[in-house]
Amino acid sequence: MVKIRMRRMGARNHPFYRLVVSDSRATPTAAALEEIGFYDPRQQPAVLEVNRERYDHWVAKGAQVSDSVRTLVARG
Repeated sequence: MVKIRMRRMGARNHPFYRLVVSDSRATPTAAALEEIGFYDPRQQPAVLEVNRERYDHWVAKGAQVSDSVRTLVARG
């Protein structure tokens, strides 16, 4: 099964997240199938950039979206 989830990047106490499409059986740090965006909560206001075309493509193919990603995309 394929999932769309966030991968934490950045230094300690300075989180930065990439929105990635990956195999659900793999660890979150394993190689991703595709990177479709990023989220930077440290900016004021927080920055979210998502390639909606690729997001919709993967959802149409049956990718499961994590709760946190679903909330961010709906809000942004």
